[in-house]
Amino acid sequence: MTAVSSAHSPTPAEFPVRLLARGLDVLVLAAVDIGLGQVMGYGFDWLLVGSTFVFLYFSLLDTWAGATVGKLALGLRVLGPDGGRPTLRQSLRREAFTLIGSIPLVGPLLALAAWVVIARTIRSSPLRQGNHDAFAGGTRVVQLQAG
Repeated sequence: MTAVSSAHSPTPAEFPVRLLARGLDVLVLAAVDIGLGQVMGYGFDWLLVGSTFVFLYFSLLDTWAGATVGKLALGLRVLGPDGGRPTLRQSLRREAFTLIGSIPLVGPLLALAAWVVIARTIRSSPLRQGNHDAFAGGTRVVQLQAG
């Protein structure tokens, strides 16, 4: 599937379903991260490898499949500004905020603040685009129609 085709515009995905999809992805990533920690130890190398894996998981899956595992499970897709899958550059820019949480000591607080800002901008946008979507050039998450 290269683009979501429809006689009308795809329905923008609401924040709660997007958050649930991210939660499903976090479960997948937590399992990988714990496995990495068991193999590598829970040090700086683990933080670096784990952070890189998380960043690439979201960026590459959105580019290659138009969705992560969580988004696929809930019928969501990420679209680029042209209505097709986002480019790698757009996906990397869109997911850059995920790296904030990796900053030692203050990362979790900064990540929480980023999520609050993103949630507010998604909720206030008619197309449900967050600041990270704008930073990526106009990506958006849509709900595929059943049927």
